[in-house]
Amino acid sequence: MTARPDRMDSQGNDAPDSGGLGSYLRRNAPFLAAGGILTFLSSFGQTFFISVFAGEIRAEFALSHGQWGGIYSLGTTVSAVVMIWAGGLTDRFRVRALGPAILVGLALACLAMAFNPLAWVLPGVIFLLRFFGQGMTSHIAVVAMARWFVATRGRALAIATLGFAAGEAILPILFVALMGRVEWRTLWVAAALIALAGIPVLARLLRLERTPQSMAASHSAAGMNGMHWTRGQTLRHPLFWFMIPALLGPAAFNTAFFFQQVHFAELKGWTHVELVAMFPVYTGLSIVAMVASGWMLDRLGTARLMPFYQLPMVAAFLLFAQAAGPGMALAAFFFLALTTGANSTLPNAFWAEFYGTAHIGAIKAMAAAVMVFGSAVGPGITGVLIDAGVGLETQYAGVAVYFLFATAMMSAGIARARTSMAA
Repeated sequence: MTARPDRMDSQGNDAPDSGGLGSYLRRNAPFLAAGGILTFLSSFGQTFFISVFAGEIRAEFALSHGQWGGIYSLGTTVSAVVMIWAGGLTDRFRVRALGPAILVGLALACLAMAFNPLAWVLPGVIFLLRFFGQGMTSHIAVVAMARWFVATRGRALAIATLGFAAGEAILPILFVALMGRVEWRTLWVAAALIALAGIPVLARLLRLERTPQSMAASHSAAGMNGMHWTRGQTLRHPLFWFMIPALLGPAAFNTAFFFQQVHFAELKGWTHVELVAMFPVYTGLSIVAMVASGWMLDRLGTARLMPFYQLPMVAAFLLFAQAAGPGMALAAFFFLALTTGANSTLPNAFWAEFYGTAHIGAIKAMAAAVMVFGSAVGPGITGVLIDAGVGLETQYAGVAVYFLFATAMMSAGIARARTSMAA
């Protein structure tokens, strides 16, 4: 078992195609597996998992769509603010030290959902789930891939983030099926136990990991103008702000779609299980898109790929708005999967490529905070609009227009910044 992933090995492992894919996987298996475990376990704080219990939570605490969406948005927004500080911890601590601590927090968050009897505590529970799950667990994984791998960063991100896809494919349909037999709060206890089970596995896989500081000193990749950008410098650079709409979009409206899945199924006259049954198809397609985008990234770079990857979302939400049957819904999931898969690799590699890896944890924390904030805005807006009488079909048509705007902004910002990359 090699002590270092890909770029950090001095014995020729820097050559991404040396020995083929099998050799690559063997050399880097512990690190890729650690990333995959973390992305999978982040599922317990992701909207696609929490929203499975939306009906039970609303019934238990007598909440309207708008009230539940507001609670979810409040907890998620606070987690986005805390992420700005906490995300930078990945520049100081090993994954094998930080990861277990975060997984303990995630397990406690799951237990809080299982045993909480009070509606006014729900925002705090949602904060804990979103911060430890969607926020820090996934952040640790993607920052580690971006730092540990340089020549094959896209490939590593694609493989490690298969954990997201596995969670989306397995957990919703499994837990929806179990809810017919097991009380919903008990299922949250099971989620806590699964999160805790990941701790010894992570420690075993990463026993040879080095500190982020030592890696930054000896194996780092510079960004624009040959610089290692700090977070302050990044925030003063125009490209970061051109990217904001693109960062917000998938987080806000993917989250909103899955958050409102129960209401969406009712609106279309489908059972919840009928809708959830389409998720594995969507997940399979997103895996293909994820892997393809990772391999293309290593060959073409993010500058060529990023400006176009959100265009399929336009078609996806127009189809969701008009879907009258499963055929159109599956077509919508196809286009949604194209962007969802690419979104697992391209943005995470983008920050390392354009701003360097020395301070990637702090920089990526800002981007993660924006995305987490987006995931707070989406459910809140859709819930309030539903209560105000604006249907999801109308909302989704507006979402399609938003993604056209985000694509235009992202394209303009990257086109301007590419001259600095050439320099």
